[in-house]
Amino acid sequence: MRVSIAWNQGNPIQKIVSGRPSPQQQQQQRQHQPDGFPSLGSTSAVYGSFFSGFGSVSSQQPQPLFTQVISDVDDTLKSSGGVQVAGVALGGIDVQYNRGEIYPGVAEFMLALSSHPPESVPAKIAILTARAEEFKAALEIKDESKLAVALRSAGTAAGIDGWGIGPVLYGSVAEWIIQDRKGLRKFTNFERLIQQDPTGTIFQYIYVGDVGELDQEAGETMLREYPEVVKAVFLHVVSDREGETPIIPALQFINGRPLVFFRTYVGAAVDAVQLGFMDMDGLQAVIDASIKKLANVPQTSDKWLDVQKDINRAKLLLSNRRR
Repeated sequence: MRVSIAWNQGNPIQKIVSGRPSPQQQQQQRQHQPDGFPSLGSTSAVYGSFFSGFGSVSSQQPQPLFTQVISDVDDTLKSSGGVQVAGVALGGIDVQYNRGEIYPGVAEFMLALSSHPPESVPAKIAILTARAEEFKAALEIKDESKLAVALRSAGTAAGIDGWGIGPVLYGSVAEWIIQDRKGLRKFTNFERLIQQDPTGTIFQYIYVGDVGELDQEAGETMLREYPEVVKAVFLHVVSDREGETPIIPALQFINGRPLVFFRTYVGAAVDAVQLGFMDMDGLQAVIDASIKKLANVPQTSDKWLDVQKDINRAKLLLSNRRR
């Protein structure tokens, strides 16, 4: 099964097939790629490099504004499986997908958000996770992990080598025991992260989380406290009940910034296009990746039904834009 979204002749935009930018896009990236990254001082050891191959920033030339996607891990990038230990959720609540399974289209969604505006070089994803730093040896996201490889492969397929996971800011055992503290910890880690660019002149952020581990609390606080640098919050709607189709809350705005709820990454991409955070090529890439991921899943499953529903939304979006 393949779904293709194409534009009319009056406004042609090439559909991404190989995933590589056109020669014109590659030239634009070379022209706008910054020579470097502002020094983080003592924080550089914490955050590391967000881009590959950069030297020093020239203060004489204005820099484009980059979008850095900030993401949770469990039930956002991959499923927790709803596993519990002693009655405490081990990362999240989602039972629709097996534990550790990467969600269809998530890597392509993150890349498309990071690649907007189109003339900018995509920043690596920053990770805010409730995983305890004390258990980092066991829970660390390693370069060879399935998740890191999936994200890196999405970048490579789009002609962007080295894209993937950037800085990772962990929680602690305290938040694992006292679940109500997870939202606050993620927000304070966000405040640490934005010290890379306190003025907000180079980076703006989009936070992607889920509804299972107080990500909504963290995201809403970001929108209330930092609307000048946080462009949007996207929340993955998951459920701890098998076979249940959860209700997707309506789009909300906090300080004029959108709070988006979604069931699949195709649906999230549709919303991102409508809000101006993604182009139609990005949406097409998410659709293609989702269909490929579910190729061996029965089309009567709730996974397929959820994705198909959002593919229909994408078709409607295209139809409305042609009018």
